[in-house]
Amino acid sequence: MSDTRSAAPRDTVTVFRSIETGNPPLRRDREYAVEFMKQLDGLPEPIKSRIPKLYDRSGIDFRYSCVADYGVEPDAFEFFPQNWALSPEPSTGARNKKYREQILPLVEDVASRALAASGVPADEITHVIGVSCTGSFTPGFDIELVKRLGLPPTTRRTMVGFMGCYAAFNGLRAADAFCRSHPNARVLLVCAELCTLHFRVGDSLEDAVVNSLFSDGAAACVLAATDRHDADGQFSFLGSGSALDDDSLDYMTWDIGDVGFEMGLSPRVPAVIGRHAPGLVDQLLHSVGRSRDEVDFWAIHPGGRAIVESAAESLGLEGDDVRDSLEVLRLYGNMSSPTILFVLKRFFDRSASETLNLGVAMGFGPGLTLEGCLVGRA
Repeated sequence: MSDTRSAAPRDTVTVFRSIETGNPPLRRDREYAVEFMKQLDGLPEPIKSRIPKLYDRSGIDFRYSCVADYGVEPDAFEFFPQNWALSPEPSTGARNKKYREQILPLVEDVASRALAASGVPADEITHVIGVSCTGSFTPGFDIELVKRLGLPPTTRRTMVGFMGCYAAFNGLRAADAFCRSHPNARVLLVCAELCTLHFRVGDSLEDAVVNSLFSDGAAACVLAATDRHDADGQFSFLGSGSALDDDSLDYMTWDIGDVGFEMGLSPRVPAVIGRHAPGLVDQLLHSVGRSRDEVDFWAIHPGGRAIVESAAESLGLEGDDVRDSLEVLRLYGNMSSPTILFVLKRFFDRSASETLNLGVAMGFGPGLTLEGCLVGRA
């Protein structure tokens, strides 16, 4: 069916109608994670001895997983082989099969709750944007959401894949473009990652750091095209920007291997982020005639404690400014793409009762790429 709707008026803004988050049911604390790692066969002793301190410094108290094996003894393992070496390792195909089984109920849950909270009827949704990098299948969960939620068969679908931790920003940018192009646009954005599916014992400190950071989760939001005169100070998407470092392509990588996806994470990442964050933030704020002292809320993607601290130091922020980012990290770990929406939900919820007019959100990922956006009252 052709689109006969007229272009949106120039003063259309993109309003957040809801943000909802969710996780798989298995939740384990830091102490459990440390004990799990210490029991693994094949983990070099010099690495094993550093696990308690490494996990303590992570700033993560709890993490979630779609893999029930993380909560039982080896004789009850169903995903991994029944031994502490986790050998032979599950194939990429086996991990992707698990991804398909587990991602569908998770995205359906967060998306249905986001729809209910938004007040937008399912038959008014015009676009679905799916974001994920930890698995893939076709037809994808975008089509599954159309069918499971009773969305119109004419719903336009977009999938953002394999972009890592900053992918939600690309999803938000696409949603904003749809809203500015179609005056009746109602966009459902869903980010979902099952990072723990790709757990590997590894034999390096880099592997141990990666294992200490990641968790599983999902987030969904509904955004709507709204005439500026009707936005009435609602929480809105106000603009976005990007920055790509010239010399750090191999600092953060995500490759498909025979036994799962393999992540590379250089200890140089926080320094690169700190170097580029001020320029990106100032570019964003300048585009709307604002300055840093007008920012009420900072949503820095908690890819790790060192990343948040480096970005904060470069921007001259205080502890309270990054409290929400570090609290999301503490309670959930790094869930890749949905994580920034967990932080923005705190802004969204607080803005109903607090005077929060302008927020800056930032994310980081392979490239090394920095993505940012402005959120606040229209």
